[in-house]
Amino acid sequence: MTAAFVAAGLGIIPGTAQAADPVPVAAGVAEAFAEASTSEGFHSPADRTIRTTLPAAADGKAAAGAKTAAPQTAPASAPASAPQTAQAATAEQTALDASANPALAVDVSGTSYTAHGIQLTALITSADFALEVVIDWGDGKTDTLTAQGNAEVHHSHTYDKSGEYQVQVTVKDTANAVQATNGGAFLTPGADFTPHTPTRLLDTRDGTGGTADKVPGQGSVRVKVAGNASVPAGVTAVVLNVTVTETVDSGHITAWPGAGYDRPDTSNLNYTAGRSVPNLVIVPVGEDGHVELFNGGWSSVDLLADVTGYFTRASGSGYTSMTPARFVDTREGTGTAKGVLASRSAFTTRIGGLQGVPENITAVALNVTVTEPQGPGHLTAFSGSGPVPTASNLNFVPGQTVANAVIVPVAPDGTIKVFNGAWWPTHVVVDVVGYYSKESKAAFLPFTPFRTLDTRQEAYGWTGGRFRAREYITQGFTPETETPAGVEAYVLNATVTETGGTGFLSVAPSPSALPAPGEPAAPAATRPGSSTLNWTAGTTVPNLVQASDGDHGVINFWNQGHDDADLVLDVFGVYQTK
Repeated sequence: MTAAFVAAGLGIIPGTAQAADPVPVAAGVAEAFAEASTSEGFHSPADRTIRTTLPAAADGKAAAGAKTAAPQTAPASAPASAPQTAQAATAEQTALDASANPALAVDVSGTSYTAHGIQLTALITSADFALEVVIDWGDGKTDTLTAQGNAEVHHSHTYDKSGEYQVQVTVKDTANAVQATNGGAFLTPGADFTPHTPTRLLDTRDGTGGTADKVPGQGSVRVKVAGNASVPAGVTAVVLNVTVTETVDSGHITAWPGAGYDRPDTSNLNYTAGRSVPNLVIVPVGEDGHVELFNGGWSSVDLLADVTGYFTRASGSGYTSMTPARFVDTREGTGTAKGVLASRSAFTTRIGGLQGVPENITAVALNVTVTEPQGPGHLTAFSGSGPVPTASNLNFVPGQTVANAVIVPVAPDGTIKVFNGAWWPTHVVVDVVGYYSKESKAAFLPFTPFRTLDTRQEAYGWTGGRFRAREYITQGFTPETETPAGVEAYVLNATVTETGGTGFLSVAPSPSALPAPGEPAAPAATRPGSSTLNWTAGTTVPNLVQASDGDHGVINFWNQGHDDADLVLDVFGVYQTK
């Protein structure tokens, strides 16, 4: 199901504090990528080769040095009623057996470590003749190579879109007028996005999704995705807004494909007693069409899961990242009327066609923040042309500033709506971090989740201490020799914990490459104005981040507060164009 997009040797360089020298590649990170690789490849052994004769040379004679093939016409004594196809097949087999290259065959396999790429290997068995090798990639494109006798051919190709392709390799021996063909069906590891009207798939409070029982501590609940709420079979990953509520203790929630997969050590959201906490989750779907949610606490909780989109290899939308840009701030009158959003009301704001976002988008990736709420409630983002759904995107209590990542369908006119489900007014801030469109090329490639940074310990190569106030940590997503091809954005879960005061996290691509060991530190980056998550003293706050690594394969994580904290980063996948 999951696939890593890099071969051995790629590592994520652990975060470095501003003005610090880069540290060695974190132990175990490259291995984590390699272990995550279970590419959707194929293998067709040589005994499946189909051998056929080639047309004779223009003068009717075989090439010099080759045996003459047996005639391919039906025997004169054959009765008129004999099936011509059977006669032709017998004649062709006679010709093949008489060829000077009777063992011509090809073993074909295809695999991949990228969203749209295929690495093809053809093992050719042949007498010592010159060969022409034609690779039909199944997308209307072909490559032609040459070989001699027994040969091992390696070649790669990148598809324009996710999908299933019939790959065929034909080895031609023109000297003996014979060819061998073999191949198989290749599924791209990457998949494209289809937005979905926010719909509740699970609510353990009322039995939605099949269970009306709380999820016990150290227990889990299965969520049906494929075939549910119009999500199709063949879905590879799903976008869920997961909310934990009715909590009496602290703990965490982990989402994973469930049956047949090991539960990862990473977390998707953290909670404390008495708080309802949401977080956006992008998780691969198991082969049985389900995902599983694990309660890592010791006490029972209620869980809600709302689908907002899914990934398939069928025609869909690719992803384009952008430097986070503020589209709405009700405190300033940006993107909507100035002033609090009234209770039980919504505003409409345009996304398509503004600030570099094209007009023809299908969905948008947002970071939505509620601040200064005057009472408890929830917020829902949805298409500008649709009714208010029953699902929610984030929950809040009076006076709380809380953010959550949101992926929401966009109306044909480029608009979305944001609804305040509370009985009290609140301010709302909306930052755009990326968008989905038919023209965007990046497909989602899931990883087996792994942790790459935890400032509380040095296990991940980090030696810089705590996440210092008003400074940033630089995280290099870079192989040892070159930047991974076609990376558009990484899908991460950022968690800030052990907070000493209020603050917020900003995530942005670095304007500079990581300096080599011993070189001066890169110039200081410009402090971004957008926010990814907000915290108060003594809290643990997670949020999904779809972060571009820019032109240099480097991402900066800013502590915008005035007190030190700790930062944890888990990696869940990548959007990639190749």
